[in-house]
Amino acid sequence: MNAIFSEQMRLATDLTRQGRLSEATTLLQTLLKGSTELNTQSVEPATNGQAPLPDPTAWRLPSMPGPPKRGRPAGARLPEGARFLAASFAGPSGSRDYKLYIPGRQHTAPAPLVVMQHGCTQSPDDFAAGTRLNALAEEHGFLVAYPAQSRAANAQQCWNWFNPSDQRRGRGEPALIAGLTQQVMRDNAIDPRQVYVAGLSAGGALAAIMAQAYPELYAAAGVHSGLACGAARDVPSAFTAMRQGASGPAPAHGRIVPTIVFHADRDTTVNPSNADQVIAQSAAAGVLRRQTEQGQVPNGRAWTRTIHHDRQGRAVLEQWTVHGGGHAWSGGSAAGSYTDPAGPDASREMLRFFLEHPAA
Repeated sequence: MNAIFSEQMRLATDLTRQGRLSEATTLLQTLLKGSTELNTQSVEPATNGQAPLPDPTAWRLPSMPGPPKRGRPAGARLPEGARFLAASFAGPSGSRDYKLYIPGRQHTAPAPLVVMQHGCTQSPDDFAAGTRLNALAEEHGFLVAYPAQSRAANAQQCWNWFNPSDQRRGRGEPALIAGLTQQVMRDNAIDPRQVYVAGLSAGGALAAIMAQAYPELYAAAGVHSGLACGAARDVPSAFTAMRQGASGPAPAHGRIVPTIVFHADRDTTVNPSNADQVIAQSAAAGVLRRQTEQGQVPNGRAWTRTIHHDRQGRAVLEQWTVHGGGHAWSGGSAAGSYTDPAGPDASREMLRFFLEHPAA
């Protein structure tokens, strides 16, 4: 690390301590772009037909970048009776737009709800296209809400998972997402025992935060390529957590929120050890037994799944390690950014896990 880099890192730290987070973020993004030739474009598709993955050198802090946005084409036909609505929520902590998918046929009334947080540079439409969760919603009859981060809150449209004011109940982005979730529940026939939260990358970190901050609202959580709640406290520590991994404090509520974690072992954007920390934080209330399985997607990636059982013998935590994958949604569609179709289907596995864990 040369003297110029060290000096700029010191300045970024000073700005953060002064509360000038936006300036610190911009400085670090510029610094890293100059020193590592940052790039948010995807690599060219491989000849074996796998989806384009982020260039291993393409990372910025605190954003977690993806390939160019592609998303669902405007005006694309929905299944008969289905709706993909644009809406907004406003509360004491601010406002956010979101998209809401309502399937054409609901299998139960009231229906489950999944709240999905996108990664940096993504949008609700892009995230919906990449995860294919709307197709699963149509198949199983649940609703999906996709909150949209604003550029005013973060220039790269990242959720501010590294900011202490956005890690706590009743404040910042957690309060926004909780309020948005409750608005969807009020406006639609939602089963309060089947409300779930999930996300990718920065959105995965926010999903971990939501599970810890609002355990009575979300029955279970899905964290894909994310970090534990409280893994960082500012921009410099976010840099460290992404590169090296970091733990977070034990949850104050003292109980296990069922959580399923996906992370690839060749993720060069968010260190795979962060998956272990998400599980460790979730298991703070006590896990007695682990069960490990291995498998492989036909013509695709190998995987390892570790299932954690609580004192009553219930399978309350799942950790999926995708072997050979990068920083991308496992089993996703190339129609959206940041996906790896060669991996196990994270969307389907998360939904299966969610439906196995309604709130008590």
